[in-house]
Amino acid sequence: MFLEKNSSNKSRSDIRNIVTLDAYTDKKYIFKGDKFESLKKLSYNKSNFIASYVSNKDIITAKVHLSRSIPEEDVQDILDIKAYEELGLDQATDYAISHEEVNTTAEEREFHIFVAQPEVLESLFLPAKEETKYLDLIVPAPLLYKTIYKRDILQDSGIHCFLYFNTFDASVTFYNNGEYLYSKSIDFSLEHIYDKYCELVGEKIDEEEFFTILESEGLKATDSAYQQNLMKIFGEVFITINDIIIYIKRAFKLETIDNMYIGSVQGPIIGLDDYSENYLGLQSGDFNFDYHISSDEWYTDQLQYLMLLSSLDYLEDEASVVNLTMFPRPPSFLNRASGQFIIATVAAISVGLAYPLVYLVGSYANEAKIYALKIQNDQLTAEANKYKKILGEKKKIITGLDKRIATLSKTYNNKAKTLTSIYDKKVNYRLKSEIFYSIAEDLEKNNVNVDRVYSKENTIWLSLVSSDDRKLTELIKYISDKHFDEINSIDIELIKKDPDSAYYKGLLKVDLR
Repeated sequence: MFLEKNSSNKSRSDIRNIVTLDAYTDKKYIFKGDKFESLKKLSYNKSNFIASYVSNKDIITAKVHLSRSIPEEDVQDILDIKAYEELGLDQATDYAISHEEVNTTAEEREFHIFVAQPEVLESLFLPAKEETKYLDLIVPAPLLYKTIYKRDILQDSGIHCFLYFNTFDASVTFYNNGEYLYSKSIDFSLEHIYDKYCELVGEKIDEEEFFTILESEGLKATDSAYQQNLMKIFGEVFITINDIIIYIKRAFKLETIDNMYIGSVQGPIIGLDDYSENYLGLQSGDFNFDYHISSDEWYTDQLQYLMLLSSLDYLEDEASVVNLTMFPRPPSFLNRASGQFIIATVAAISVGLAYPLVYLVGSYANEAKIYALKIQNDQLTAEANKYKKILGEKKKIITGLDKRIATLSKTYNNKAKTLTSIYDKKVNYRLKSEIFYSIAEDLEKNNVNVDRVYSKENTIWLSLVSSDDRKLTELIKYISDKHFDEINSIDIELIKKDPDSAYYKGLLKVDLR
């Protein structure tokens, strides 16, 4: 948006809304977020920036010159003195005075001075001040147009004339290349135009009906009598304006007026720009610019928009906008004399009490810490006792379980041994008949005979008979090689020759696994 583009980081951080007030019509608007809308009632809110204007008829203006050698810090005081002297102001009255410098390369500096009487400002703005507690900005009406040039809504080249009809005032304002030049009030406010019309028709007509027709039909009204009377009134208006233009050209050495912009608080008056061109010979148009600001109303008073834009200018740079307010926002607590006195007093008392307070606070802190630790200790003791009781119960259960496990283990081991023995007998037991059969085969292969066999458990004794003692030793070797994984030992205790025969005898002992 246009406003976002021209916003500045210099704006006060505590201001979020801008309220514009026309004290003459009591119309109020608030710019909140991105929307400009009508406000029913004023209220105090320190985040609101309150802006208004003072009409041209309620201010005194003058142009003064100062030497360029005067120091900048003395300019304001000298301008105040000159305002009192050249405008003949009452020395006993404290006027609201502000100024704007004219951009010029002349030897002397030029200033426009704007003066407002305090009783006028109070009568206009005290009711609003009672509601809002302050008014941040009161702009002289002729300077409201300056923001149009600053924001490039209108090109700052040429001589421009602004004719604006307000409810209780009408004014003509001239700008030269974007700089304020001259302004004057004329006796043709909307109320005055209505009274003139009633005077012409010879009766008091309905005021609301009159302004409704003026707003919707203007100088192109379908009622010819209404149209003729309006044209007579505006003829007088342009005669007055023509006299002002003649004065302006002569006083400021101007050749022509480039453009005239005509508007009113009620909206554009239809046909008035054409009438102005025909009567004054000036290129004229409606004073109704596009400010790129969202509003719910079909038409919003142009001065409300100008107050809003001037407020944004002021928030960016206070020195760029002339301010006649007598009701400024109070300074922050730290910047007030009372605030500084209170802070200094509190600081002095604090320093005096600091030394004893250190020990007092330390003592309180220790007591508080001891009390907190005692509470924590009581809680932990209770919790420890709880878990000790639980552990005691669990130990009793574990002892009982250990005894039961020992009994069951003993029973288990006995049964395991029995089962192992049974398994050994069933699986590992080797039939003696099978053993005898195998040994019989070995004896036959080695031509050795047996005359007696005896066995006990895993040991076998064989009484061997052979015709050759060598065959007995070969048998032993053969059995050892063949059955090495089945026997633990093999031994022949005695080999001798039988004296009654030609045979050899031996007793063979075999330990089976």
